Amino acid sequence: MVDLETLVSLCKRRGFVFSGSEIYGGLGGFWDYGPLGVELKNNIKRAWWLAMVQARDDVVGLDAAVLMNASVWRASGHAETFNDLMVECLENHHRFRADMLDGASACPECGSSLSAPRPFNTMFKTHVGALEDESARVWLRPETAQGIFVNFQNVQQAMRKKIPFGIAQIGKAFRNEVQTGNFIFRDREFEQMEMEFFVKPGTEDGWHDYWRDQRLAWWQSTFQIGAGRIRIKQIRREATTIIGPDPDDVRPEKPPHYSKGNYDLEYKFPMGWNEIEGIASRTDYDLSSHQRVSGKELAYFDEETQEKYLPYVVEPAMGVERAVLVALFEAYQEEKVRNEKRVVLKFPPALAPLKAAVLPLLRNRPELVAMAKGLAQTLRPHLMTVYDDTAGIGRLYRRQDEIGTLWCVTVDVQSLDDRQVTIRERDTMEQVRVPLAEVKDRLLERLR
Repeated sequence: MVDLETLVSLCKRRGFVFSGSEIYGGLGGFWDYGPLGVELKNNIKRAWWLAMVQARDDVVGLDAAVLMNASVWRASGHAETFNDLMVECLENHHRFRADMLDGASACPECGSSLSAPRPFNTMFKTHVGALEDESARVWLRPETAQGIFVNFQNVQQAMRKKIPFGIAQIGKAFRNEVQTGNFIFRDREFEQMEMEFFVKPGTEDGWHDYWRDQRLAWWQSTFQIGAGRIRIKQIRREATTIIGPDPDDVRPEKPPHYSKGNYDLEYKFPMGWNEIEGIASRTDYDLSSHQRVSGKELAYFDEETQEKYLPYVVEPAMGVERAVLVALFEAYQEEKVRNEKRVVLKFPPALAPLKAAVLPLLRNRPELVAMAKGLAQTLRPHLMTVYDDTAGIGRLYRRQDEIGTLWCVTVDVQSLDDRQVTIRERDTMEQVRVPLAEVKDRLLERLR
């Protein structure tokens, strides 16, 4: 697996990820996604939405506001309990998450003594309206889930959904992390993809296992993750166990305050095993809390059984940015081609930021350029396509390999006579000659 430093360099050089506010020295935990990064993110989100919403009849979508009434976060417990334990170096005053130091009493940077751990609430505060007093205080949401819970009844009644059913959402979340790091792995601004699946009490354990299996299969198929690089961590209040590779490499954990137990899907990054998705069994914690604090009844009435109850919830939740990292690490390969190193990002077709690049063999031949630009224009409405004539054909191929483009389509001098072009496939580098009029259909057929 490629090391993190090499991957970070590629991401900046090729337009995947840039440091936020870079010309001003950056801002820790904030990143900007370039032309290729935003395409990769969008493809990951599309793949998630397809699997979680479009392909199912028991899940619907939602897009809730980032800012919510402050009572939402008091009811959910975040205002009081959404804390990290923080320690501070008494010499350089740098701050660290206590759980990341494995009980060390010395600063990892200078060796000086550390302060005693103290809680640090990681929610960003702001104000709504003209006054900046306590009555106007709100928080930037640290998760998208609460927007789903407070809209549970609205969605259920509007869409006439019967339990079990789910509500899915993709959106920004914000956490004032004590410590960021490992590139885009731990950020202060990020995107979440969460789904709350509402079930009848007593059936939640079966659904918890069901969504564990569904989500594991999605990661394996969507990212084509190699054997031994993904596993399940089962977190219960009494014990933490590993299902999969390195079963002894486990740190005891407790589930979050809202959960009776979690399954965490972990990926083997160069920096070790780390979570990429959590599947939590949230019981009726959220709905009962909002019902109590708001005074609004949120119970579900089952017309068939004449039962009335607060649903339990199973929640698969993941971050887009960590999925981007997984996609990059899984795709990166170095090969020897004619005694030269070829770097290629072998993204699965659905995730590849660019599907096709149209390249004229000679950029000083106007008729070749016109044909190539016309072909690119024909392809663009159907698949993500670029036109490039900024280097020789060999360098253009290497550039497209390094960003994961599936096919390079070359227009050469012979194309002017026979109206055929050459399609080069990324992974095998095989080239076939295809009539110009058939390029679109050939590529779409391969993509399907």
